[in-house]
Amino acid sequence: MSVRRVQSRSSRGGVDVVKESSRVLVVASLMLAMFLAAIEATIVATAMPTIIGSLGGFRLYSWVFSAFLLTQGAFIPIFGRLSDLYGRKPVFTVATLIFLLGAFLSGHARSMEQLIIFRAVQGLGAAGVQPITQTIIGDIFTLEERARVQGWLSSVWGISSVAGPTLGGLIVDHWSWPWIFYINIPLGLIAIAGLWLFLRERPAAQRHSIDYAGSALLVTAVTALLVFVIEGGSGWPWLSAGSLGFLGLAAGTGAVFLWWENRVAEPLLPPGLFANRVIAFCDLAVVFSGALTLGISSFTPTLVQGVMGTSATVAGLALGAMSLGWPLASTFSGRLMLRIGYRSTAIAGSFFTIISAGVMLSLPYVPSVATAALGSFLMGMGMGLTSTTFIVAVQGAVSWEQRGVATSSNAFMRMLGSTVGVAVFGNILNNGLVRQLASLPDTVKSAVGTNPDVARMLLDPVTRHSLPAWVLQPLRDALFVSVHGVYVALAVTAVAGALVVRLIPRGLPDGLQARR
Repeated sequence: MSVRRVQSRSSRGGVDVVKESSRVLVVASLMLAMFLAAIEATIVATAMPTIIGSLGGFRLYSWVFSAFLLTQGAFIPIFGRLSDLYGRKPVFTVATLIFLLGAFLSGHARSMEQLIIFRAVQGLGAAGVQPITQTIIGDIFTLEERARVQGWLSSVWGISSVAGPTLGGLIVDHWSWPWIFYINIPLGLIAIAGLWLFLRERPAAQRHSIDYAGSALLVTAVTALLVFVIEGGSGWPWLSAGSLGFLGLAAGTGAVFLWWENRVAEPLLPPGLFANRVIAFCDLAVVFSGALTLGISSFTPTLVQGVMGTSATVAGLALGAMSLGWPLASTFSGRLMLRIGYRSTAIAGSFFTIISAGVMLSLPYVPSVATAALGSFLMGMGMGLTSTTFIVAVQGAVSWEQRGVATSSNAFMRMLGSTVGVAVFGNILNNGLVRQLASLPDTVKSAVGTNPDVARMLLDPVTRHSLPAWVLQPLRDALFVSVHGVYVALAVTAVAGALVVRLIPRGLPDGLQARR
């Protein structure tokens, strides 16, 4: 039996995996856990019409998702730091159990208010699942292997975006909506068991103090920021007193948090972490990656279904091309990093994201599902090269006892980029629709109105087929122009991300230059 030990840069902590087959089972367990956390948004979205029919509370629709994002975003850095202090396995186990508890309670919800509270519990658990999963990969694989495996893990997000709606529809149609939550429980327990059976961990043997004040300040700042982003432009105007109040609270508590972290013995986010240029610029660049990924995933189905008139299955296949390009590029990203370094590999990936945005912008001239699929595939290639490079670079820039918080910082910035991106892109779409609908002929406006919600008529196959041609075509044109505005914003985002990538330091990953 071969024994493999991946040494950290510090002798105070690390992990041992007994044999190669155990590493495979650990990765399988981690991918299962990541899949559960990643699929939550899409699988719940499919079931929401049925849930609302059962529980009521349509006015609270968006908070079923927002509550999950709020607690997830606020606690990602905290779980990352706890895994550095007390080890990956125990913190991962606690986080997964919280996630499963939230799933169980969500299935038992008897009102929309209860469901929102229980979804917040689920998001709290998800905050620990994602970053710790990626951190463990950084612990048990060498730098040469890490890019390939992190790519597999990253591609789970692309696969979940395609599998989630289909799985959610099947569960709702053949069982009942609570099972979209209950199905997490046995799978989550299998993931926990796999980790405890096959991962051998050596946490640092010393006493630690938890930065409770810093945690409270960070949770307050992040929660206020996310409420500002999620509700701004939809729940209230961006420049309203409520919106500016949350922005001010986020800025104020954020400033106090930074001041506090420079004075506490064991800070939640070590101040020197972002002095490392690799971490600082990779974390900044992943903000744009998060916006691009969720932007393509959220609005491409709207274009393919609403404008091109295809089915949800066809839209899923067009978007599913991203999940093909992502792992394919991730496989090559490891070799590229070893040859040309982090920066050059990320630049190559940003080139693909810009080309993808250009393909999407060409849809007015080449309006086909194949074009949308090509754009999605190229975006997957770009994400496979950039996102994988970012996480591997960040993990390679720190020692074992800071790898958890460094990884969680990258995960948090990706989540923040996704949240801000979808909010901004959604506002562009809604504002564009308002302008386009206002310019429709009076006969069309009198038939369907000018509320942006009329776009739902194009997304429902039954309603779409019932519309007369003199109504259907103007609505399609209005939606098309509005979605095209989103793709213009995506192109700007891709270019901005490419400019940030160029700020990443040159050179090969740490240690490889010395070995050469």
